[in-house]
Amino acid sequence: MRTADITRNTNETRIAVSLNLDGTGKQSINTGVPFLDHMIDQIARHGLIDLDIKCEGDVHIDDHHTVEDTGIALGQAVAKALGERRGIVRYASMDLAM
Repeated sequence: MRTADITRNTNETRIAVSLNLDGTGKQSINTGVPFLDHMIDQIARHGLIDLDIKCEGDVHIDDHHTVEDTGIALGQAVAKALGERRGIVRYASMDLAM
């Protein structure tokens, strides 16, 4: 199973991430930043990733630490769930001038 559980605790945030890369898109996301919740919801829903994120952060100051640390924790969880990354192949490559 490609699953992972990650916790990240800093002076500004306390985050718990649980994911299953081979899920159905079931998710529960509460970061305290509504737009971030929405964007992560879309990743889970359209990527068919089961995802549970709970975050307590210093959003009374600003969203910066919550967004940054949630991204780090989510990235660590995906990396852990992928393990040795066997069987992953690229299906496309593209350069895009923005």
